[in-house]
Amino acid sequence: MNTRRWIAAGLGLAAVGAAAVYAQVRNAEEPEFTVIRTQGGFELRDYPALVVAEVTASGDRQRASGASFRRLAAYIFAQDRPQGGESIAMTAPVLQQQTAAGQWQMRFVMPAKYTLETLPPAPSDITLARVPARRMAAIRFSGHGNADDLDAREAQLRGWLAAQGLAPAGAAEFAFYNAPMVPGPLRRNEVLIPVAAP
Repeated sequence: MNTRRWIAAGLGLAAVGAAAVYAQVRNAEEPEFTVIRTQGGFELRDYPALVVAEVTASGDRQRASGASFRRLAAYIFAQDRPQGGESIAMTAPVLQQQTAAGQWQMRFVMPAKYTLETLPPAPSDITLARVPARRMAAIRFSGHGNADDLDAREAQLRGWLAAQGLAPAGAAEFAFYNAPMVPGPLRRNEVLIPVAAP
């Protein structure tokens, strides 16, 4: 009897977890883009200009990621504003790229309703910026996006760009769409590389 109760409890927790995962994925606003080309798991996309909040942290990618995420979350959820104020909805994906040895920049894309002028002021260590419209090559994959996965996918994407006769126009960016508690097989990650205008 005890075993059946444990199984039922486990199934109940799994159902609650699945519902939370579904809600988290379904409700997050994502930037719109236009797909220019698709081939296998690769896409070439045109993104409009985006407004972002960004912060840079030092150290290995995982440590910098945790520190940057907490810092940006404190901003959007109004935890570090003296006057409080409205929270800003979490969007997806969270973007990360290496800007120098041991330096990692993380960006939260702001909801489309905001401009630089209408966003709440940010603390001095967080930059509010407008990323211009750009063309990006993308490859999508599941899992937890560890360093080996990111390196392998970036190499695949660079190989595809070369085969297509497309020139990279900047460093690779890593896009993470899910909360940390989402199981690896259900996660959506992407490597993005800006592409020179034709």
